[in-house]
Amino acid sequence: MSDNSGDITKLWGGRFTESTDEFVERFTESVSFDYRLYPYDIEGSIAHARMLQKAGILSQTDAREIIEGLEGIRSDIERGTFDWQVALEDVHMNIEAALTKRIGDTGKKLHTGRSRNDQVATDIRLFVRHEIDRTAAIISELQAALLDLAEREAETVMPGFTHLQTAQPVSFGHHLLAWFEMLDRDYQRLMDCRKRVNLSPLGAAALAGTTFPIDRHYTSDLLGFSAPTANSLDSVSDRDFAIELAAAASIVMTHLSRFSEELVLWISAQFDFIQLPDRFCTGSSIMPQKRNPDVPELVRGKSGRVTGHLMALLSLMKSQPLAYNKDNQEDKEPLFDLLDTVRDCLSAYLSMIPAIECNRDNMRKAAMKGYATATDLADYLVKKGVPFRDAHEIVGQAVASAIQQKKDLCELSLEELKGFCSEIGEEVFECLTLEGSLNARDHFGGTAPKQVLRAINTARDQLAQR
Repeated sequence: MSDNSGDITKLWGGRFTESTDEFVERFTESVSFDYRLYPYDIEGSIAHARMLQKAGILSQTDAREIIEGLEGIRSDIERGTFDWQVALEDVHMNIEAALTKRIGDTGKKLHTGRSRNDQVATDIRLFVRHEIDRTAAIISELQAALLDLAEREAETVMPGFTHLQTAQPVSFGHHLLAWFEMLDRDYQRLMDCRKRVNLSPLGAAALAGTTFPIDRHYTSDLLGFSAPTANSLDSVSDRDFAIELAAAASIVMTHLSRFSEELVLWISAQFDFIQLPDRFCTGSSIMPQKRNPDVPELVRGKSGRVTGHLMALLSLMKSQPLAYNKDNQEDKEPLFDLLDTVRDCLSAYLSMIPAIECNRDNMRKAAMKGYATATDLADYLVKKGVPFRDAHEIVGQAVASAIQQKKDLCELSLEELKGFCSEIGEEVFECLTLEGSLNARDHFGGTAPKQVLRAINTARDQLAQR
């Protein structure tokens, strides 16, 4: 970035009698971060020029010169030869000034019928739409990776938890499908948000529209929007679409943080359910034995960063009167950072998930602890005609006896079990095994391996239709 403030004439400076204070110039500039909007600014400007020609406001020659000039500027930026000027404040003024320098006074005609207010609103919507599509694509890839791992581990038994206490045995594949479902809702939220993003504010001008005979539907179509926005005041002043995206992104990060918490637990020596390759871990500066799961820990930490950006955007908008206010310059840095952060975290998971190796024996041993089949024994008694509350009491007594003897329920003898309820027969041991417990839950959404595989096939069909 260059700062040649003494050599720059402000494009809006006609009514001003003195130069902008040097501090104010630095304080109010945004080109140091909004330069990344350049593809969308140029795309919007080209569409605006085409519309001005169609409306008879620009000649065909002028429109062609402007479009060729803008395309040349885009090439310069992509080659890294464009000279960004802090004194020109933002990406919009930098590109417009460069256009005039390149093609002469014809470049000054581009801004006819528009304002920086509708220009920046258009740029941000184009940017956000693109980022939603990029993020949604990574979510779909991550979901596909989860399905592959879930298929591989459909019959792997692990303890299911409530309150982080052993509850019932579940298939590890079934557990992974729970993550899939969370991500599926994240994907749907992004796609729903996209509908409200995909409206064109171009032509709303500063706040009230323009006196020129513009065609907003034409520019909307050229830019791939579904329609123009309906009210010029609202078009330039609100950023609720960015807030909605930030909320959706915060939920994505909350889900990734929950995944991370489980990975961190499972990698620990106390659980030892899974292994991650060394490339996803780091060591300790003092303890040579350590393998720290830094990647999931960082993802867990970055969830707070994204949620913080959501709070910043909400606070930014809460007291603004209609229409545009300079406050809205502050929407870009949190928006840019939260999108970059979410995409990086999703990409990290996309690399990690296929690399997970299960310690199946340890998972199975853990599922044998905590009397995970107690509910199965209660269900067995209910099927024998015992009222559920009585069954609950009987199984509680059986568990207490097993705890005292340091045995699992399946290790109690038939005679011992009959001592709690005479209705218990030899077949009870079928429901007290881990596999029996899993297979008994053979219904839609259940943890039976057969249902897990069926759910995977359905999910793959859904992904294929996107």
